[in-house]
Amino acid sequence: MTYLLANSLIDGFLKSNGIGQGIVVLQLICSVVMVAAIIGKGLELSFISRTTRRFQRDFTSGRDVLEYYLNRRPSATSGLEGIYKETCERLLKLLSPDVRTLLVGRETNGDGGAALTAREIELVRGTCEHVLDEEEIRVEHGMGVIATVVALSPMLGLLGTVWGVLDAFAEMGSAGSANLATIAPSISAALVTTVTGLIIAIPGVIAFNQMNATIRTVTSDMEGFADELIGRVACEFQGKGA
Repeated sequence: MTYLLANSLIDGFLKSNGIGQGIVVLQLICSVVMVAAIIGKGLELSFISRTTRRFQRDFTSGRDVLEYYLNRRPSATSGLEGIYKETCERLLKLLSPDVRTLLVGRETNGDGGAALTAREIELVRGTCEHVLDEEEIRVEHGMGVIATVVALSPMLGLLGTVWGVLDAFAEMGSAGSANLATIAPSISAALVTTVTGLIIAIPGVIAFNQMNATIRTVTSDMEGFADELIGRVACEFQGKGA
């Protein structure tokens, strides 16, 4: 069955006009770009999911909100680490130099005289939410390429088919005959672009939806972590300030 379909597509491609062949080539180029984007995004999401689970486990086991940052100096390799790193850096900048020195030396913890006003807590919250927005955009980056190819391939296929049918009817008018044997090969060749577009779009839609579900899970984890992080900062550092 697959062999017959491949033969039909190849025969139709060879019999189609230059416009049809050009559209098929363009569709194949788009499919290569889409596959590369799917593979790259899939690997990226897999890495983010693994690092997220590891970071959540290590962070929740800490005594206070700054323990993981001061002991390990996290990098921004995953969404949660990026949010945590930038928020902690903002928090430390708002503390007094003496308190900051004590915290860095681990001679005290969050309740050892480190107090922030409500306004300073809001500054920390703003930094956290800003980094959260940036990380969400970064996680979704590249999905537009997949969505574009999925939407564009069938439309290009339809364009090629309509163009081929127009040529077929023009040939039929020039020949002055409505013989099915004359027009059928041209119609068959014109349908190749639509078939190619659907073959590209269907697996693309499946991959896009699966990765979208993973992205929703990752962004939900990031939003939940950001809320928890600000809540812990408020509990440990908020003092009586104006």
